[in-house]
Amino acid sequence: MPLHPAIAARLPMLDGIPSMMVGHADPQMRARIMRFQAWPGDDVPRVPTRAELVPTRAGGVPVRVYRPEGGGSDRPGLVWMHGGAFIGGDLDMAESDWTARELGARAGVVVVAVDYRLARGGVRYPAPHDDVVAAIRWTRDRAAELGIDPARLSVGGASAGANLAAGAALRLRDVDAWSPAALLLAYPPMHPVMPPRSAALAAAMAQVPELFQQRPQDRAVIAENYLGGPASAADGYAMPGKAELTGLSPTVVLNAEFDELRASGELFAAQLALAGVDVRSVTVR
Repeated sequence: MPLHPAIAARLPMLDGIPSMMVGHADPQMRARIMRFQAWPGDDVPRVPTRAELVPTRAGGVPVRVYRPEGGGSDRPGLVWMHGGAFIGGDLDMAESDWTARELGARAGVVVVAVDYRLARGGVRYPAPHDDVVAAIRWTRDRAAELGIDPARLSVGGASAGANLAAGAALRLRDVDAWSPAALLLAYPPMHPVMPPRSAALAAAMAQVPELFQQRPQDRAVIAENYLGGPASAADGYAMPGKAELTGLSPTVVLNAEFDELRASGELFAAQLALAGVDVRSVTVR
């Protein structure tokens, strides 16, 4: 399937940005990336929000709670993490704010979006992971106050946020003997070394600019920046593709057709299936 013309028309907005890693590290380039990703414009559902601070030993994790008006105290809930290669992104990007508002408006979901620490300025794993674990525990322990049915609290994220969601779920499984109702993982990077492209993925990626083509060395730089060391030293909480996955919650993996991360998402879905996890893998076209 060819690249959607509406997206193809916006690609010139990214001219001159050599890679997402470089782009997110430069304030001006990062602003251009954010404008490119600012979909769908002003057609954003109105859902009431409030800011909270999850207390931690590191000083607290900001979260934004989206709670649709009306309804009772037994809504489904979702703790959601944005992406950005562990070094970019925030609660205002479409991948966070628009997603949360759409879920609230369309499905009545109470969303807790997490502003975890980014791997910049000396911040490295496990700091972002710890922030996400703390935010999930905070939401779980205050489910009734937030209007969430504890039995319908799920965890998810996109890109780096999907990695953090799965890593946190693994830690909570092991430390708290608790699992969310489900995991929602959108285009997840789960392996420190990107798996080889399938023939179908190679054909799709030939249609997109080099900016979106992540070479093995690019992935290594992202992983090592997040980990603060060699990718080979990553544990299963940092890179869930290396973990023992048995006992994880039912999981939906959403892979984008034109996305280098699809190789990791497809492999992770296969690993989940082999571990006996109830998993559904969907390629979004």
